[in-house]
Amino acid sequence: MTGPNLETIRAAHARIAPHIHRTPVMSSRALNAMAGARVFFKCENLQKTGSFKIRGAANAILSLSDEEARRGVATHSSGNHAAALAYAARLRDIPAWIVMPSNAPAAKVKAVEGYGGQITFCEPTLAARDAAAQEIIARTGAVLIHPYNDQRIIAGQATAAMELLQEVPDLDVILAPVSGGGLLSGTGICAKMMRANVRVIGGEPRNADDAARSLDAGAIQPLGSADTMADGLRASLCELTFAILRERVDQILLVSEEEIAEAMRHVWERMKIIAEPSAAVAAAPVLNKQIGAEGKHVGVILSGGNVDLAKLPFA
Repeated sequence: MTGPNLETIRAAHARIAPHIHRTPVMSSRALNAMAGARVFFKCENLQKTGSFKIRGAANAILSLSDEEARRGVATHSSGNHAAALAYAARLRDIPAWIVMPSNAPAAKVKAVEGYGGQITFCEPTLAARDAAAQEIIARTGAVLIHPYNDQRIIAGQATAAMELLQEVPDLDVILAPVSGGGLLSGTGICAKMMRANVRVIGGEPRNADDAARSLDAGAIQPLGSADTMADGLRASLCELTFAILRERVDQILLVSEEEIAEAMRHVWERMKIIAEPSAAVAAAPVLNKQIGAEGKHVGVILSGGNVDLAKLPFA
């Protein structure tokens, strides 16, 4: 088996529980009717720092030795992992150096600054992000906390699915968005070990479809352009997450930009909560009846709620 096991995930949950919210699981009659299924939304948009990312970041930072922690931490991220790492670094009173692309949403930049992260901007490419992070690590000695290529991160992210299945143990299907694959990897591992016959489905923007192409091809495919409003889903799989997805995920469904905006609007209007485009990518397939789950119990991880309110796609 690739990746963390259920024991590691439970240990991660015990480690981070005092520092995160146990987010609510919510449902809506209107959305159930739209989906033709009973849909249970795990509301990580109501999580500390506004997304599930604090789970992995807190687990990684709280797992560091004292010597490692003294060196500080560094990462690259378009926003949610950046904010989570900056916040988690405060738990141990250590510095966090954050590389962010120049086109990162203003709301997410402000969040990182507010949590005390030291931001370096770079060109919006994965190569530029990696290069800038490596320069910072060479200069400062900081410990890299990668957004998803890290067993500790994956174990932390898996705790969202663990909580969801503890509350709704009879799920037939569980959906999460996919980008670098940390959340979907953790979800797949946890779900399949807690409920072997559950279907695990990833939602991915059609305009950033490298995970779907990679699983179809049997090898990691380049991202290429990623012209999607789901700014949290513009990363590529790594060997670790790719291997886990091949073992643990049943299907990845692609969602158009119009479907992302529509699902986002439905969640806002019917549930009265803020979900960002990346979260709507996981909701869209079930609301559009793409998953063949009519009459079944479906879990959706709403991954985050960090939105630039001046640039709503349905405004």
